[in-house]
Amino acid sequence: MNLQELTTLYNFKDRTIAITGGAGVLGGEMACALVGCGANVVILDRDTALAQRLVHRFEPTTTGRAIIVYGDVLKRETLEQARDVILHEFGRLDGLINGAGGNKPDATTAPDRSFFDLPEEALRFVFDLNLMGTIMPSQIFGRLLAQQGEGVILNVSSMNAFRPLTRIAAYSAAKAGVSNFTQWLAVHMAQEYSPRIRVNAIAPGFFIGQQNRRLLLTEDDSLTLRGQAIIAHTPLGRFGNPEDLLGAVLWLLSPASAFVTGVVIPIDGGFSAYSGV
Repeated sequence: MNLQELTTLYNFKDRTIAITGGAGVLGGEMACALVGCGANVVILDRDTALAQRLVHRFEPTTTGRAIIVYGDVLKRETLEQARDVILHEFGRLDGLINGAGGNKPDATTAPDRSFFDLPEEALRFVFDLNLMGTIMPSQIFGRLLAQQGEGVILNVSSMNAFRPLTRIAAYSAAKAGVSNFTQWLAVHMAQEYSPRIRVNAIAPGFFIGQQNRRLLLTEDDSLTLRGQAIIAHTPLGRFGNPEDLLGAVLWLLSPASAFVTGVVIPIDGGFSAYSGV
C-alpha cells in the first residue's frame, strides 16, 4: 500500500458522522477533526446554544460540513426526529459516535455523603445517561446502518470500566456496561446484519472537564490529592488533552481499521498498564 492509498483511508469526504454529546469538550474536538477531514458532521446535543461555540472553529476552506441538531439521548422521539433530519440533509449515515455521558455530584460519595445514602434518582440518572444513552442511539441510528449493510459505531467508555475508581460507583458501573454492550453489539451487527458494520469503543483516561475539574484541580488549578494520585499512576505524567483522542477516533471510524470490531481502546497515558510499583 502506497502513501496515497494510506492517505485515502483517512479521507472522510461525503461520509456522514453523527456525534451525540457533540457540544461537549471531547465530542466537540472530534467534530472539528472530522469536518477538517471532509466529513459531514451532525452535532447532536440537547444544548444547541453550547454547540454554536464550535462554529468559529470550522475553517471556510474545509471540505466538510457541520450541522447542529437537537437530540436528547434519553428521549427516543428527539433521536427519531434527528434521524429524519440527517436523512433529509445527507441521505444516509455512515457512522455514529456515542459521546453523550457524564456523572452527577449526588451520585458521588463524599465525607458527608455515604454510599448507603446515595439517592436512587441520582444513581438512575447516571446509569440512564451513560448506558441507555448509548443503547438508544445505537437502536435508532444503528437501524440505518443495518439497512445499508455498512457503517461504524464508536462508543465512549472510560478507564473506570477497566479499573473502577473510588467514590464514583454508578459512573464506573455504567461505563463497564458500555464496554460490555460494545462487544455484544459488535457481534450482533456483524452476524445478524453485515460484517461491514463495526462497533468499537474508546476508553479515555483522565481529561479535565467541567464535571471533574474540582475533583482533580483546586481553585488555583494546582492538583488535588486525587489529582496527585492519578498523575502518580500515569506513566506519561499528565492529564489528557482532547486532541489526544483523535488518532484512535479517526482510525476506528476509517477503513484503516476494517478488521477491528468489538474492542475497547484505552487512551490513558499508560494508567491501565501501571501497577503502582
